[in-house]
Amino acid sequence: MSAERALPAKGSIGAWRAAARPPTLTAAVAPVLVGTGAAIGDGVFSAGPFVAALFGAILLQIGANFANDVFDFERGADAGDRLGPPRATQTGLLTPAQMKVGMWLAFLLALLAGIYLVVAAGWIVVVIGLASIAAGLIYTGGPWPIGYHALGDAFTFAFFGMVAVVGTYFVQAEAAPGLVWLAAVPVGCTVTAILVANNLRDIDTDRAAGKTTLAVVLGARGTRAWYLLLVVAAYGVAIALWPTTQVQPWALLVLASLPFALAPLRAVAGGT
Repeated sequence: MSAERALPAKGSIGAWRAAARPPTLTAAVAPVLVGTGAAIGDGVFSAGPFVAALFGAILLQIGANFANDVFDFERGADAGDRLGPPRATQTGLLTPAQMKVGMWLAFLLALLAGIYLVVAAGWIVVVIGLASIAAGLIYTGGPWPIGYHALGDAFTFAFFGMVAVVGTYFVQAEAAPGLVWLAAVPVGCTVTAILVANNLRDIDTDRAAGKTTLAVVLGARGTRAWYLLLVVAAYGVAIALWPTTQVQPWALLVLASLPFALAPLRAVAGGT
């Protein structure tokens, strides 16, 4: 069976689902759960802001996925020989115009969730929300896309790690204590590690397309070392949080995920 036969019909719901890239949505959900877990531990949990933050984060991720899909296609980064899952615009499942409509719709719906959060937590949420949308757009779009200039890792760590975790806590507690910032570090490292693995996979096609990711700058060997450092930092900081008086021993549950991290580590280290 060819890969093309497995693709959904053009313009179908399946095409939109593929473009949304559901496996990546865990990277949007996890920071919200961590921030909410911290809020529960501090006795400041609020259901309404939690739900709004969760939906907002998912919609921002979907909007960013749509943006990356269409902007990478327009810049020639998604060549026919790229590895990994097929992109909707590249394969013709959706037209660039359709993808841009979907992108703006996702960001608009995220803004609606943000309006509720503004009422709940104040105008600082406007800054956070608009900055997050801007980050999703300029990652691969605009005159100077950050993902093409070796800044994608830093922006991913900042927005899908630190901002997402601390922002989730803030909209429930209207405060951002230092321990929450520290708790956001493992999330930022993990989400960034996902990006690093993808960029390692695409290192040759990105280089050929003029897309200078950090992986292209570091080379394959340096990128593997960077991935390992991120994973070690994620678990190291999570374990270091346990002795603090504010964090429950439940924080050590993160160690239960270690067996699932071994296969990606071996794959990255072995170049497979």
